[in-house]
Amino acid sequence: MLDYPERVLPKDNLIPLLRKLAKDARLIAPVRKSCGDTLFTEIVDVDNAVFDLKNKPQTSLKPFLLPQQEILAKYRVQDGEYTFSPPDAARPTIYFGVRSCDLTAVLYMDLIFSKPSRDATYFDRRNNSLIITLGCNDPLDNCFCESTGSGPYLEFGFGLQCIDLGESYFVSAGRRKGVDVLEKWGYFFRPVTEDDEQRRYQLFLEARGRFTRNVQVDHACRILQENPVPESLLEKLSSRCYDCGGCAYVCPTCTCFSVDDMELSKTNGLRIRSWDACTSSGFTRMAGGHNPVDRRRQALSRRFLHKLKHDFALHSKPSCTGCGRCVDICFGGVDITTFIDLLTASESV
Repeated sequence: MLDYPERVLPKDNLIPLLRKLAKDARLIAPVRKSCGDTLFTEIVDVDNAVFDLKNKPQTSLKPFLLPQQEILAKYRVQDGEYTFSPPDAARPTIYFGVRSCDLTAVLYMDLIFSKPSRDATYFDRRNNSLIITLGCNDPLDNCFCESTGSGPYLEFGFGLQCIDLGESYFVSAGRRKGVDVLEKWGYFFRPVTEDDEQRRYQLFLEARGRFTRNVQVDHACRILQENPVPESLLEKLSSRCYDCGGCAYVCPTCTCFSVDDMELSKTNGLRIRSWDACTSSGFTRMAGGHNPVDRRRQALSRRFLHKLKHDFALHSKPSCTGCGRCVDICFGGVDITTFIDLLTASESV
């Protein structure tokens, strides 16, 4: 069994380490843009990049591992016969500053795209990636990853996990690629001391105490396994949904997509995969125009039941990671925490 080592990285050594890593791979990290948004961005110049490790990025890793629109194959027609060629191979990529909730989402996508058959396009990107996470010492107002078991720190799944100790990072390896980094660039790190261990544990306890939202995710999942959702609750929420799709687009675990063939010429074309959303009116609309889903009463039912009922039944945990992005973006106030609060309140009456 592989022994996963732990080290301490002085903060003065962070940029030199990233500079070394970026020589052999594309580096993606959170950057605060000029308009105030924090987004995962490809870092071209490590020394002059302004990393934002304090604020949660408004986007997750989903656009990189499952792009909003991507080429699945190129096709050619000759003498009535179709021949397909795969897309270009994925570039080796290092993701730095990834929150625990977002890595949990990637692990969920690993599961989804491995069954019933393995998605070669997704796993080409995934297998060419190293994910370096950053434990959350200061959860934001709408974060509830503790309620979903997705944070604030992780125990597995990461290449490397960094915990901010103040003047340094406590770095733990969780996979072989992470071990390779610690072994190859060992001179950037120092051994862990007992004080480092105690400091990390203290920060973990403090982080857990800083969550301001008590979202009863497990209770909601158990309710949905035993009882149907009250129609009045779904109708109340659906009446406030504006069909914008924002919740699905920012959600790190929404993986619905559609596939289309795009003709470029009489002999060439592309097969394209694009994001879709079960909250969209066209998602369930049939070819004749009929829609079996009543948008006035059931606009959000598929989204909430998928994450909290069906995934819980299959995997014993919900596919919501508690990142809070849907809370941030929904101007109708019908995010998943609202649904959980109303559902659990209705059961307690």
